[in-house]
Amino acid sequence: MSKAKINVGILGASGYTGADAVRLLAAHPNVEITLLTGNAHAGKSLAEIYPQFGGLSMPDLVKAEDADWSHMDAVICGLPHSTAQDVIANIPAHVRVIDMSADFRLRDAKTYSQWYGRSHDQVALLSEAVYGLSEHYRDEIKPARLVACPGCYPTAALSALLPLMKAGLVTTQDLIIDAKSGVTGAGRSLKEQNLFSEVAEGMNAYAVGAHRHAPEIEQELGLAAGQQDVRVNFTPHLVPMNRGEYVSIYAKVASGATASDMKAAWNTFYADKPFVRVVEDTPATRHVRGSNYCLLSAFDDRIDGRVILFSTLDNLVKGSSGQAVQNLNLMFGFDETAGLLQQPLYP
Repeated sequence: MSKAKINVGILGASGYTGADAVRLLAAHPNVEITLLTGNAHAGKSLAEIYPQFGGLSMPDLVKAEDADWSHMDAVICGLPHSTAQDVIANIPAHVRVIDMSADFRLRDAKTYSQWYGRSHDQVALLSEAVYGLSEHYRDEIKPARLVACPGCYPTAALSALLPLMKAGLVTTQDLIIDAKSGVTGAGRSLKEQNLFSEVAEGMNAYAVGAHRHAPEIEQELGLAAGQQDVRVNFTPHLVPMNRGEYVSIYAKVASGATASDMKAAWNTFYADKPFVRVVEDTPATRHVRGSNYCLLSAFDDRIDGRVILFSTLDNLVKGSSGQAVQNLNLMFGFDETAGLLQQPLYP
């Protein structure tokens, strides 16, 4: 650890993920929040946007281009996809970056362009970025200058699947990922489909066959399985809740493996990793709400040779800001749980 306390900035602090990063870092014993940006709200205090932060002493919001980086150690970036890469390119090299956007998650610039509708103009930065799935890339994260936090759906799906792929217990064939998320996953900007009357008392699939998290999941599964061109059937759904993510995975087993084998592999892999837990019953989003925990469970399917896996997390915490703070801890040699031991809100 180079410092007992570091100066950290949050880009896009007025958005949901940025605000949750503030909430978590405010309780972090090794962090001083010394920069907050929010271009549309520059000049305001964060408490003017989020009154719950009224008791905290923090700098006012500024535009990203007006940020003073001279004494900054790290920044958590909560800017939108396609915007983040250009801002990050102008951050001085001495500042370590944890990016919550999708701009550095995909390892191939052509794949990024295909799914995000613009060229990747920071190829050199892309080549040095480390994929920030904390439990699986911690050795690479620790020395990294730029960490790309995974999307919320990939975090939930990969937390369940990667240990099983590496153990040879499930295959990439006929892999179905049925995913559901709360409305905050779409961000804080005004969108007609996210109005209360459009979302409440109903549920719907969206981005069917074309969701941007699919190639991210396939990328990491392919690396784990040692295969190219892995394809998964991934369908996300919007459910009428603010926070939460629930993923049901239908997988083909290898060599007669059972759900008990899945749980044993998870227990072994996550034994020294504090935020992923294996449970016997089906987990629920209310069991992780507001926390950095991910709960996993497995059941044998009534169809021979298949298992049903469940993974749940809070999309704004373990699926975004919490994982960003966890990566910050790894990068600076702090206790991995620092600022992240808030227990789930229940009921």
